[in-house]
Amino acid sequence: MSLALPTPMPLVLADLWSRTWVADAVTVVSAAALTTVCAQIVVPVPGSPVPMTGQTLAVLLTAAAVGPLRGALGQLLYVLAALVGLPVLAQGAGGAQAVLGATGGYLLGFIVAGYLVGRLAKGGWSRTPVRVFASYAAGTLVIYAFGATVLALATGHDLVWSFQKGVLPFLFGDALKALLAAGLLPLAWAAVRRISSSKS
Repeated sequence: MSLALPTPMPLVLADLWSRTWVADAVTVVSAAALTTVCAQIVVPVPGSPVPMTGQTLAVLLTAAAVGPLRGALGQLLYVLAALVGLPVLAQGAGGAQAVLGATGGYLLGFIVAGYLVGRLAKGGWSRTPVRVFASYAAGTLVIYAFGATVLALATGHDLVWSFQKGVLPFLFGDALKALLAAGLLPLAWAAVRRISSSKS
């Protein structure tokens, strides 16, 4: 008679499939690709050089699913792709001018937020709606901090103007995205638990 040891639960969802460097590479590329797709969901904001896009949802959702290193690398790959001229940014933009321009701080924030939210997810913050919402809010705050600071420097305006044009118009939309993430990730974990219990 043999006793089967229970399979430990993965720290993040990507641990279920990303167990080799090849799988890790595919996961990183997929995170960058999803950010590219979501960047094309664009709603112009009157009076602001920053459009409303689906990027932040992709950045933070993938980070919570794949963890800190893969999450940050996915966004680094996305920014590098834009830097070399690939049309991966909002409205098909790309090139050094777009990356280093007024909205470049948001792109830098994507990388940092990707690591932060991935780190929180590794600590269990991707499994309950309240914690997902809180981690999403923390990641969004990081993106805003980098984005608004660079926006002010690049345009010559003060931080109050930058907040009004580069943060305030996006708060409601990002709250909705956080609610969406808070619903999706716990559902994914519930499915993982059901599959694991059925196998055991």
